[in-house]
Amino acid sequence: MTVSLCMIVKNEEKVLDRCLSSIADLCDEVVIVDTGSTDSTKSIAARYTDHVYEFKWIDDFSAARNYAFSKCTCDYIYSADADEYLDEENQTSFKNLLSVLDPAIEIVQMHYYEPGISDVLNSRSEYRPKLYKRLRTFRWVDPVHETVATDPLVFDSDIVVTHAPEKLHTARDFGIFEKAYHRDGTLSRKLYAMYARELYKNGTIEEIRRGSDIFREVLSSGELDPDLLQMLLSVLAKDARLNKNAPGMLLYTSRLLAVSEPCSEVCFELGEFFYEQGEYQDASLWYLNAAQQQPLMDVHAGGDAALRGLGRSYAKLSEQTDGEQSDTYRDLAEEYENKADSWQLPEE
Repeated sequence: MTVSLCMIVKNEEKVLDRCLSSIADLCDEVVIVDTGSTDSTKSIAARYTDHVYEFKWIDDFSAARNYAFSKCTCDYIYSADADEYLDEENQTSFKNLLSVLDPAIEIVQMHYYEPGISDVLNSRSEYRPKLYKRLRTFRWVDPVHETVATDPLVFDSDIVVTHAPEKLHTARDFGIFEKAYHRDGTLSRKLYAMYARELYKNGTIEEIRRGSDIFREVLSSGELDPDLLQMLLSVLAKDARLNKNAPGMLLYTSRLLAVSEPCSEVCFELGEFFYEQGEYQDASLWYLNAAQQQPLMDVHAGGDAALRGLGRSYAKLSEQTDGEQSDTYRDLAEEYENKADSWQLPEE
């Protein structure tokens, strides 16, 4: 059982050695494709392998990864990013996996763990495919009316890959989303959802504005499934709120409130809107709704952010009232602040 370590890199001098030192010795071949580094990335890579290639960056990660995979020759390909690594315990787990891996398995998933900066994860970790069989073996299934299995055979391992980026790469991603949309006039359902999630969680006011221009076109072009509709409208509502556009806020949230269970994000945006307007009673009601509904993009909108919004709203209401009512609001403010402080991301 042989394994190729396969990577695409660009200007990763701060983290590349950490990654390679944790995994290169566990693999039989190291293939690194550079997409235009101007720092010492290529010289660091050359310390670990002679298989360093250059690929002209065309704003397409799939094209770069397909090229990198084409250079691999081993039975399996381990796909790694420069800002991730395996600690000692998981290096051992990786070696043990390779010693017992059934050759029929075509994809191995591993826990993708982010202890610090997070891009789009809504839990401490999630399963992601990391190890791929290079050449697929077709398998016949069913004892009668037999057919070729078209779904890959996937194994969920216990290996934890730590992702520790120096900074978020959302600005780069937003540029690729925008370029692809303006070039093709559309994106896949998956990319719309990922674009909306990244915008909602990490976008700047300007990035959200540009994305909202795209989403308005998408909304006018056809029917969307209910979840994707809520995601795009939530981003549009956030854009309206950030730009003090009350009519826009009403337009987008009213469409979302027509569904039986609006997502946490739109409820949270209404809470933020009313809080900024000084309407703390209305704000508290929407923050409470956010905490009770299910998030589609950002778990914080239904978790600690909603709880902290409740705490802030009740604190303001305490300031605006007297006597026993003020005390009640103060107690509620403290209760929800404590809940926000103790809130934790889901494990998976």
